Amino acid sequence: MLTGKVVLVAGGAGLLGKEFVQTILKNNGIALIGDRPSPNSEKFAYEMIETYGKNRVCFFPLDICSKDSLHEIIDKSEKNYGRISAVVNSAYPRNKNYGRVFEKVDFSDFNENISMHLGGYFLTAQIFSEYFKKKGGGNLVFISSIYGFLAPRFEVYEGCTFTMPVEYSVIKAGIIQLAKYMAKYYKGFNIRVNCLSPGGIFDGQNEKFLEKYNSLGLSKGMLDKSDLNGTLVYLLSDASAFLNGQNIVLDDGFSL
Repeated sequence: MLTGKVVLVAGGAGLLGKEFVQTILKNNGIALIGDRPSPNSEKFAYEMIETYGKNRVCFFPLDICSKDSLHEIIDKSEKNYGRISAVVNSAYPRNKNYGRVFEKVDFSDFNENISMHLGGYFLTAQIFSEYFKKKGGGNLVFISSIYGFLAPRFEVYEGCTFTMPVEYSVIKAGIIQLAKYMAKYYKGFNIRVNCLSPGGIFDGQNEKFLEKYNSLGLSKGMLDKSDLNGTLVYLLSDASAFLNGQNIVLDDGFSL
């Protein structure tokens, strides 16, 4: 379904990013892995190139808060592939103090995390929207969350060593509204901007938390990262050509 699509995955070596890259490749697309250089990201990129070939996969050092970094990807991709068709933003930048309970969140940390995450989404979207305008169209997919529109279910975190950070809820709500704003703003330019808002994704959480979370689902509860693949392909493919400014919720009914 993605033949001929050149897709940049920002945060392409993260938990969801790796899954998205492999899904794009399995559907015959070209995947550009954008992430901070590290042994993990470089190892993943090497494995994908070994499996799918260097004509189908490329790794780019990426900081979504850097104009130079974003423009460099555009310039190099233009030379190598002719264009970028779509951007999936699954980047998740945060500082070392991220994740504290509400009363202990420092104002400067709150601002820094909002700036890096939501600000980075804004900058990436701004630069690529102008690029897509020049190319006659394009597609942006933002990764938000059920907690971008739903009050946190704090009860599932009782007895756990982690919580639902206030920054996360504010950021993800902002991402949903950013998508709606941009979809309307670029009316007539063939630029689509949509959100995918998943529920919880399994990442080794403890049994007590999983039991509470799963009790609020309708059939499964906590999702596996692969459960997002079908929706992602739909959003990137021509099957969703007239879907714009929408927030698709994938959470096994957790938010009902």
